[in-house]
Formats: sequence, structure tokens, C-alpha cells
Amino acid sequence: MIAMQYNFSLPADYDMAIIDRRIRDKGPLLDNLPGLKFKAYLTARKGNPATRSRDNLYAPFYVWHEEEAQSDFICGPGFQAVTESFGRPQVNSWIAWHAGTSADVCNAKFATREVVAIEPDQSLSEFRRKESDVATAALSRADVLASVVAFEPTRWTLVRFRLLANPPSDISASSIQIYNVGHLSLPGVD
Repeated sequence: MIAMQYNFSLPADYDMAIIDRRIRDKGPLLDNLPGLKFKAYLTARKGNPATRSRDNLYAPFYVWHEEEAQSDFICGPGFQAVTESFGRPQVNSWIAWHAGTSADVCNAKFATREVVAIEPDQSLSEFRRKESDVATAALSRADVLASVVAFEPTRWTLVRFRLLANPPSDISASSIQIYNVGHLSLPGVD
């Protein structure tokens, strides 16, 4: 599986209702998209205490079952429409070590994402085991509806991503970005 995210930082005075409308109108178009495990349509508003964001953000997060589905999307009309509206973003991709969802994932209202550097002397097999165990265990908490951990070996980073039903209350690290979930595209949505 592959985790993927791109991010648009929008001006401080940008009317985020435009993004909310876009998500409401276009979000359901990816429900049941072949090869997609889920797409979380994420936003954060500058100054909103729930997301603690310094910027207005539109930052969808995807988990793909295979690279062909990811490639089909990036080369297709949906992504073309995004680039026509906002420009071509840098698309970050990570190889998933764990990408689990709960039966209640459709109730996600918030998300957290942390990207951390993998130290050069870090044993990857041990790190993978530890991070996968933590991601798996996170799903046993009632507030965690999806848990993803993935890495990329170009810049050697790890992403930890969670979908949550309620605003996170135990976030102290400034490296963790909190988002609102505007829509969640899933397989089997009618």
C-alpha cells in the first residue's frame, strides 16, 4: 500500500468556505474509486484552536492499495482539475508499513499527521516493527478510526497518520498537524 498527501497553503484571508464547497461537491466523486483504500479530505484554518494551524490548509491524504491506482488518479481528470485550480503540488508518497481502519472509520471528523526524519543509524527492520506495532495498537483506542504508518527512502522520512472521531486531546508535539475531515471517500459507499 502507498500513503500519499499533497498540501496547499492558502493565504490568511482566503475564504475557506470555497474549499468546504469543493469538498462537499467533489468529495463523493471518489467514493468507491478502484484501488483506493481511503481518501481523507483535510483542511485546517489559521487561528482555529481545534487545529492549531498557523496557515489555511487544504491537504488531502490518501491510502492506495497499489501504485497503478495512484498513477491512474494522478494522471487522470480529477487531479488535473486540482492542478488547474491550485497549481501542480508536490505529491508526497510513502510506502505503507501499516494502514488499518476500524469499522467506524466513516465517523472520522479529525486527523493528525506527523512527519519525522528516520535517523541514518536507525535499524529499519526494528523501526518498522516498532512503528507498525504502535500503529496497530492505536486502533484499539475508541477514538482512533484509522492508523497509518509509512516511510519513504528518498528523504528518509516516516509519516504517522490517524483519523479520529473527536478532536485530539493529548497532542503536545508541535510537529503534529491537526486537520478537520470534510469528507472521507471509502470503498463500498453508496
